[in-house]
Amino acid sequence: MYRIGIDLGGTNIAAGLVDKDLNLLWQDSVPTGADRAPELIMDDMAALCKKLCADHNIALADIESIGIASPGIANHDTGVVEYANNLPFRQFPIAQMLRDRLGVERIRLENDANAAAWGEAVAGAAKGTTNSVMITLGTGVGGGIIIDNKVYSGFNYAGAELGHIVIEVNGAQCSCGRKGCWEAYSSATGLIRMTKEKIAECEKAGRPTLMKTLAEERGKVSGRTAFDAKRAGDAAADEVVDKYVLYLAEGLSNIINIFQPEVISIGGGISNEGDYLKNLLIPKIKERVYGGEFVPATKICMAELGNSAGIIGAAML
Repeated sequence: MYRIGIDLGGTNIAAGLVDKDLNLLWQDSVPTGADRAPELIMDDMAALCKKLCADHNIALADIESIGIASPGIANHDTGVVEYANNLPFRQFPIAQMLRDRLGVERIRLENDANAAAWGEAVAGAAKGTTNSVMITLGTGVGGGIIIDNKVYSGFNYAGAELGHIVIEVNGAQCSCGRKGCWEAYSSATGLIRMTKEKIAECEKAGRPTLMKTLAEERGKVSGRTAFDAKRAGDAAADEVVDKYVLYLAEGLSNIINIFQPEVISIGGGISNEGDYLKNLLIPKIKERVYGGEFVPATKICMAELGNSAGIIGAAML
């Protein structure tokens, strides 16, 4: 028997076949076309599942279950996406509509960040634990919480918006409307903003910085610019990275103090810094967590499943 995991995004619908040993065997994707009617998106989702099976000579009858990882407020009890801001879903019965198109009875829905956290918990960096948190550092800061081997989503399925805890009152503007959210400081977007601000500050002061040179050579400022310049010994970049890591450590320490998970895994583009980032983070976190050296420490590590976390997590819901 096989399971299908679907990772529904604003740009692409990705789906994969997962076996009983949690191996992602094959995957495929199609454009979402998020500006279309939701029924057309569902048609393409169903067609992708059929194609995935047909391409590998697997009958739909051999599909034990299907999981859908969707952006937004995903009600896993009813299979309804209550709201998604980058898809045309408003109280949309996504699980039932896929059930009607495929005839597979066992279909489960979960928020995409929660599904990715579940993927890391069952097959990735947090495998073997019962309490874990996954953080994604990309355009925003996403999160998923696993407590006692269950996805935590709050009473209204909108929980675990970890990027929107405020760590700087009246701080930088966040896309959610509040100011000072963790997302505004610890996302790749926040790091890019801080890098640009430091480059402008250096230009005004007549202070040379390798960050400007790297940005000109690459055609843009990215989440790598400050880290690469810091590794090369640039003092201004060191200031940017130190500030970024401090904010990241503050947020992670808050999460540890609330949940005390066994593992926090970090995914998203910034996680590509790997051990370099981890070695900067851990000393700052140790200074800030409640209980310090008197309680077992949460393990901080990079996520292992990459872009497959949502597919595997959805398949194993």
